[in-house]
Amino acid sequence: MSETEKKSLPSNAYRSLEPGEVYRPVVGAEAKEPELTLRSVGWGVVFCVIFTVAAAYSGLKVGQVMESAIPISILAIGLARLYKRRSSLLENVIITGIGGVAGGVVAGAVFTVPALYILKLNPHPVQTIFICLAGGCLGVMFLIPLRRYFVREQHGLLPYPEATAITEVLVTGEKGGSQARLLLQATAIAGVYDFLVTTFQVWKEYVDFRFVPVIRMLNERARMALSFDAVGFILGLGYVIGLRSSMILCAGGLLSNLVLVPLIWFVGSHLDSAVYPAAIPIAKMTAVQIYRNYVRFVGVGAIATAGIFGIVKSLRVVAGSFGIALRVFRKGEAAAAERTDRDISMTAILAGVVIGAIGVALLLGNLRVSFAVLAAGLLLTLVFSFFFTSVAANAIATTARNPVSGMTMLTIILSAAVLLRFGLSGTTGMFFVMAIAGMVCTALSVSGQAITDLKTGYWLGSTPAAQEKVKFLGVIAAAIFAGLTIVMLARTFQFGEAAAGDLRPVLASPQASIMKALVEGFMSHQPIAYLLFGTGAVIAVILEMLGQPSLIFALGMYLPLELNTPALVGGFLSHLLNKRADKAGGETGDRVRARGVIIASGLMAGGALGGVLGAALRLVPGYREELIRTPFYAKEEISQIVSAVLFVGLCLYVWFGSLRKEKEI
Repeated sequence: MSETEKKSLPSNAYRSLEPGEVYRPVVGAEAKEPELTLRSVGWGVVFCVIFTVAAAYSGLKVGQVMESAIPISILAIGLARLYKRRSSLLENVIITGIGGVAGGVVAGAVFTVPALYILKLNPHPVQTIFICLAGGCLGVMFLIPLRRYFVREQHGLLPYPEATAITEVLVTGEKGGSQARLLLQATAIAGVYDFLVTTFQVWKEYVDFRFVPVIRMLNERARMALSFDAVGFILGLGYVIGLRSSMILCAGGLLSNLVLVPLIWFVGSHLDSAVYPAAIPIAKMTAVQIYRNYVRFVGVGAIATAGIFGIVKSLRVVAGSFGIALRVFRKGEAAAAERTDRDISMTAILAGVVIGAIGVALLLGNLRVSFAVLAAGLLLTLVFSFFFTSVAANAIATTARNPVSGMTMLTIILSAAVLLRFGLSGTTGMFFVMAIAGMVCTALSVSGQAITDLKTGYWLGSTPAAQEKVKFLGVIAAAIFAGLTIVMLARTFQFGEAAAGDLRPVLASPQASIMKALVEGFMSHQPIAYLLFGTGAVIAVILEMLGQPSLIFALGMYLPLELNTPALVGGFLSHLLNKRADKAGGETGDRVRARGVIIASGLMAGGALGGVLGAALRLVPGYREELIRTPFYAKEEISQIVSAVLFVGLCLYVWFGSLRKEKEI
């Protein structure tokens, strides 16, 4: 067998296994390839630090956290060729895994920690770093018992879009030939396309067709609004997700935007006063404002309830994992597993959770609260971190979208509701709640990234224990540099809005500003919109009764509709091409399926690279979107039609690129 053949993904990599069938990874369990080496760990940490600093700045400035895992996987392939001994496939997985932690830790940090500065609570640098560190470590530790369930038992049942893209990048980079050329071609096309449309004023990124009289009338009179984010990244994402999942995702968005938003408008359009939790009357709201002030909370309730169902479904595996831990305590040794199914020992995980809990207690106890408040805060942190770890893993595995903001909002709301009953309020209560939210937010964000990395390792044949160990190294590096970057920026900039008399420039910090307003409101004894959360919970229950995946639908309800609609187009493309492949059968059918996945992965990789480059460019002094501006950009009808036509061109590229014959695949 040639080296090229050895580096090909098995035919059952992306489908469910038949009874008695076993998945054999690219690198077999018996193989002894370099994995944890100075090269892989060193470069992983270097990339983690670089992307952490860049992502923290961009997240605070433009509200966009740079994607790190996919670009780092491409960088790892390039680095492999610089050494006399080319880096092994497993070394590249380690580099990507460590570096990818940057995005997870930064997302958790910039969503919450800057809110403390906006509230003038000014946390100590050690507190800032520890919030990121504790949350990241808890996210990894709580995910490990769930690995077998999400990675092995759900093989072929969960699409793992981002993990698929990373895997295809690493495999095709190793293999070379027409597959590598096809991947690079798709990456370049999507990279240029997404970079131009999201960075400059060349054509409209979002298509809503409001220049059409009928659509404009529906929006004005009924607040019914359709929108479409015409970028290559989401098209590739939808292709990998597949038709069924993308349809369920889009169905949730349609319920939110074409049913709930118009319904709320119909009921409240004649009211002159504001209806809580909004601050302005419904009659004065746009469709987007109704969604943000009301419907989004329904989506949060649905996500939380769907997450509970997900935890119940995985309890058997979790119980089995803890059963192994109990046997370890009794016998002093664990049963040996093959290399590709070996996790960090449950004894170490339990010890880590205990140490983490002590650290969280010390952080919260430093705020000089009562023992009852301290115990409640510790319990809330651990319970929410474990609970949302499962939610994040499931969300990332199905849609590559982590509901970080929604789960953080829910953490703030529930924590505030509980702690208010213990008499905690004011500035101490705000700091206490935001510290909990920061740790939980980082935990769920990091766990979502970690499950992507572990699935990639499963497909390729990495050692899970090795991946899990270096995750902690990545968390430490990212927590330190994310914390220090936020502290440095807080001394140079204002977060949120400009304060009177403060001449420092402003970093918008959009997510943290939302969290600040939320915690400030609840710690000031404002009511909680239980009805909205409860409505979402009932919707999730109904979906489970119908036997449908409630989490995907709930994510669709929560995510903006413009992210769901292009994913549906990608799902349809995948369905139609797979039907052509099934009809052709044999090697021809396999070739069509393989080329489709490679092109979709290239669109995701290129879109991520274009987004990173665009976000980085926004940090350069003198940057303006109008540096590149087409004459027709301001004309909505022309600009949106151009955007739609070019998006159709991307679809045609996927279609004909998948059907094209190649000598080597």
